[in-house]
Amino acid sequence: MSRKPQRVFTPRSVLPALAVMLVLAAGAAAHANKPVPFGDRVAGPGNAEVTPVNSQSLSTADLDLRVVGGGLEAFHRTSGAQAWTYNREGAEALYLAMAGENAIVVWDDGLVTSVRPGDHEVRWHRAVPGLADWLRGADEPGADKRTPDQRKQLAKERAAGALHTVQRDGSPWLAVVTPGLTMGLRDADGDLRYNDKPPSGCAFDPLRTVHTDYAVLIPRTCTNGAGQAVSGAVTGYRLDSNGWATGTGPSPVVKVLDARRVQIADGPILAPKVIDTKTAAPETPCGNPALPFASVRPQNCVEPSAGAPQP
Repeated sequence: MSRKPQRVFTPRSVLPALAVMLVLAAGAAAHANKPVPFGDRVAGPGNAEVTPVNSQSLSTADLDLRVVGGGLEAFHRTSGAQAWTYNREGAEALYLAMAGENAIVVWDDGLVTSVRPGDHEVRWHRAVPGLADWLRGADEPGADKRTPDQRKQLAKERAAGALHTVQRDGSPWLAVVTPGLTMGLRDADGDLRYNDKPPSGCAFDPLRTVHTDYAVLIPRTCTNGAGQAVSGAVTGYRLDSNGWATGTGPSPVVKVLDARRVQIADGPILAPKVIDTKTAAPETPCGNPALPFASVRPQNCVEPSAGAPQP
């Protein structure tokens, strides 16, 4: 099995010209926060008209947010009473994640929206090409045999795999991952900061994608012309710097160890390796001769001279 060294690439990867135009055009069309094109409906209890609240009197910590009945609902934590609801006409909310103080919602029509809970303002909308089709999986083998409940459950599971929020202090962001495309968005305004497609013959794996407080790690699987699995990779995406990629076996598995470190395992022969996603550097294993000079040192080794765990 060939091994590819870790490499660095620029966040705004080069896509075919047409693909770039389609992605950016779709994103620009969905950027403005206007209720009419997106069917937004924010209401109080019982669908009563809801008025903005003082952001200082109500915050995310005061509310319990849930995806209920196809929309987003907010409840007061102290009383349990409903505060407001957010729905979109003709669309169903599938998954909710927090980016800092804001709620990010994935909808079944391929739209991603951001809501500020304190004053229930819909802050921005983003269309993700190919997301709706992957959520439905209508063209996959056996799709016609799924029951309505199975189709809905599949869409919810895929929505959870597609959305990853990175809780960077002061500037959270999010990545949306489909097999054929990933996009990085700044939560502050929904601005598209990068988009990337896997190489020919490869596909991203959203359901095995993970994130830390600094990066989103996306495994990709690849096949040759005969349809046989070949060496893959794990790509790490950042919003504030260049990303990186490391070659792996055909089916890499990424496990989050803590807020900044992940472990990548790619088969029974090669030992797992640990990557620090803040420095985008591999952790030097315990006992390695290069350990005294390592940029990222293991956290659980004992220095013979000190007799205590390394910092």
